[in-house]
Amino acid sequence: MSHFLSSPSAQNPEARVTGALDSFRIETPSWGYADTGTRFGKYLQDAAAIDLGDKLAGAGQAHAFTGCCPTVAVHVLWDFKPGPGGDPAAVAALARQHGVSIGAINPNLFQDQMYKYGSFGNPKAEVREAAVRHVVDSIELGKKIGSDLISLWFADGTNYPGQDDIRGRKRRFEEALRAAHATLAPSQTLLVEYKPFEPAFYQTDVADWGMAYLMAKKAGPQAKVLVDTGHHYVAQNIEQIVAWLLDEGMLGGFHFNDRRYADDDLTLGSIDPYQVFRIFHEILFHASETGKDAGISYVIDQSHNDKPKIEATIQTVCIAQELFAKAALVDHGKLRLLQREERQVEAEELLRRAFFTDVVPWLHAWRKAKGLAPEPLEAFRASGYAERVGKERAARRKALGLGSGGGYA
Repeated sequence: MSHFLSSPSAQNPEARVTGALDSFRIETPSWGYADTGTRFGKYLQDAAAIDLGDKLAGAGQAHAFTGCCPTVAVHVLWDFKPGPGGDPAAVAALARQHGVSIGAINPNLFQDQMYKYGSFGNPKAEVREAAVRHVVDSIELGKKIGSDLISLWFADGTNYPGQDDIRGRKRRFEEALRAAHATLAPSQTLLVEYKPFEPAFYQTDVADWGMAYLMAKKAGPQAKVLVDTGHHYVAQNIEQIVAWLLDEGMLGGFHFNDRRYADDDLTLGSIDPYQVFRIFHEILFHASETGKDAGISYVIDQSHNDKPKIEATIQTVCIAQELFAKAALVDHGKLRLLQREERQVEAEELLRRAFFTDVVPWLHAWRKAKGLAPEPLEAFRASGYAERVGKERAARRKALGLGSGGGYA
């Protein structure tokens, strides 16, 4: 049991922040470094990654300047191509060259044409079998590459009433998840993500945390729920969902982003930083109560459509560090006392005061102690990396006939 987890209220504020930052790791996604867009088009940037090597190089930059994101989530179809480029050992070695390692493996169960009517929920047995094979192959890839997390998101659902048997789809999912779970190594965890809508607009097969919880329980003991902060309606209380899943021992990970309407994939904390703080508070409150870390995987999942890729990632990581540090300032012992005595105003103020505390000086001190620049975003900009790789990649795109992006960032 770490000193940070065992007695946070007994430490001075700076010690709490330092302990929190020492324990905090956030994973960046390979796809966050490449060109992205909306259903209407893709917005090109010269410095955006062209291939997996570029993605891992970007992840290496993010980690080098923040010191807290040593792993990269990868997407099987986008990052592991047939041939030499898809060799797991080669990919792991390439990641190490850039100072990072491979994190969560994300199978692709939505892009192939056969998934038009679903993957695990598809009415055709041959499609379901192909989807399970792909997940099992991804699990085997994780074993070879040293990844203990297999992260599943499904686009499955229907668009019209009567299109398919809703209960039948549920049972197909349960069967497919059990088959995939049976192939996990003892150290691996299967994460089941949920989303209320899109691309299925009538009913989505795994539409909320309760459905994901049930699916994970049906799959087996090594399955847990993944919470994407964007995958909720605006009125939903995400920290309550987090608290319930923590209490059930079923919270496996996060995909962090922010949203104004639903799944907008905006940068973390850009719309509601207090919500992110409240989520972190519930996690740390649970840790102080149980005396152990919940083993949660924190992963960024955002669409940097018009923000510079690496800058947006570094900005997000710094925001996450700041909000996690603020959450660590809450005196849990005092909070429990106020809650027992029903002193609701004082209990709320305890949280608000922590949220509004300026933790930046302690963040600067922590970074300096780690040999990092106090302001990672400024340091990255000053390095000239974006301008340099933007020119190099623009030339590569031209040579490859891929066209050019719009500006170095």
